[in-house]
Amino acid sequence: MPRVLVIEDNRTNMELTVLLLEMAGYIVMSASDAETGLEMVREEHPDLVLMDVQLPGMDGLQATAILKHDQKTRTIPVIALSALAMKGDEGRIRAAGCDGYIAKPVRYKELWATVANYLPSRPSN
Repeated sequence: MPRVLVIEDNRTNMELTVLLLEMAGYIVMSASDAETGLEMVREEHPDLVLMDVQLPGMDGLQATAILKHDQKTRTIPVIALSALAMKGDEGRIRAAGCDGYIAKPVRYKELWATVANYLPSRPSN
């Protein structure tokens, strides 16, 4: 079973995202801030990370850049979750190293399709 780490500070968004991923058969871990999320990525080495862009303290783009510059974590796909819908925001998100982007509010079909796009051939741990 592929393992997905969700890094999201909004409790309602976290619960919904975790529920949707579990319904799709993924093993889901969660963190409510970037620092905890980075630690979990290094320890658990999930198959994919869903990263909220606007997190307290270190934001999701800074955390993604750290993951993508680390030899041990750079190959883990990071999908940004963001309510940012302004022109150019997706470009900023991709420039930070995110492999994909899902706009909030999360729509379950888009979530499942995007996650599956990055995991179908990845071996589970």
